[in-house]
Amino acid sequence: MRYGAFIPQGWRLDLVGIDRADQWPTMLGVARTIESLGYESAWVFDHFHTVPVPTQESSYEAWTLMAALAPTTDTIRLGQMCTSNGYRNPAYLAKVAADIDVISNGRLEMGIGAGWYEHEYLGYGYEFPKPSVRIGQLEEGVEIMRRMWSEDEVHYDGRYYHLQGAISRPKPVQQTIPLWIAGGGEKLTLRVAARFADYTNFGSSVEEFAHKSEVLAGHMGVVGREFDEIVRSSLFTIIIGDTEAGVAEKVDEYVARISAVAGEDKGEAARASLDKIGLVGTPDQIVEQLRPWVSAGMTYSIGYFPDAAYDTTSLELFSREVVPALP
Repeated sequence: MRYGAFIPQGWRLDLVGIDRADQWPTMLGVARTIESLGYESAWVFDHFHTVPVPTQESSYEAWTLMAALAPTTDTIRLGQMCTSNGYRNPAYLAKVAADIDVISNGRLEMGIGAGWYEHEYLGYGYEFPKPSVRIGQLEEGVEIMRRMWSEDEVHYDGRYYHLQGAISRPKPVQQTIPLWIAGGGEKLTLRVAARFADYTNFGSSVEEFAHKSEVLAGHMGVVGREFDEIVRSSLFTIIIGDTEAGVAEKVDEYVARISAVAGEDKGEAARASLDKIGLVGTPDQIVEQLRPWVSAGMTYSIGYFPDAAYDTTSLELFSREVVPALP
């Protein structure tokens, strides 16, 4: 198993109560803790407006953080789960990604998806087309990125994007930046993943993960790729403690923080969602929750720890007691 962890950036109301002047030092401190604990990768979300509702709380932009983290960390790989293709022209984004790969000495992971958060699309003045259009744009976008990272000059005449001699220098340090295509849409998104992805990220339950893995395998057969060419990952909200009483206290703190800003109903909805997308318990309990995922073929777990900005002991406990139990 391989492991990554998220850096708190405000999108999920995980910088609430931290003074603005202290937010970047807090984020950088968590990133360096993730690095020092031996996680393979550190991640951010690509969103502008907070969830579960838009608020006036801080939410830091993903690629700004990539540029800031590249020279201030040393070994950790840096990813986004996941960049919304619709927020940036893909040729421009490929250029940004290549530059950050150089600044980080080849540590960038390129997470990309079709986008879904309509409120921020409209808030920022982007069109929010139907899913088939957004996924069509994603497919053209990742093709452009691959070419921008490898070709001297890119000409492209697609349905959605048109390039007339785009040049991207410097080229990435990596021979190719790994592409993570996130999302589990069975007819379109997983078809794009089958063509281009090095990694996927999907599944809110182990049953869903197994089913979508089968769908992905079918698409890969059509395009002539071997199934094991793609690493399949999942994302988990993780609340971990030494004791069950300690876990319950952390859950209550998580719910209270969301309730204070977004309303009690949203806080309780977050509590309920832990049963669907969460790993909640003591280290031994979380190991047992992860075993079925491993059996289903997940080999990369990316954890979101809601309390990381306030207390890094959850990151430490997971690293010390869960990671060694699932080699």
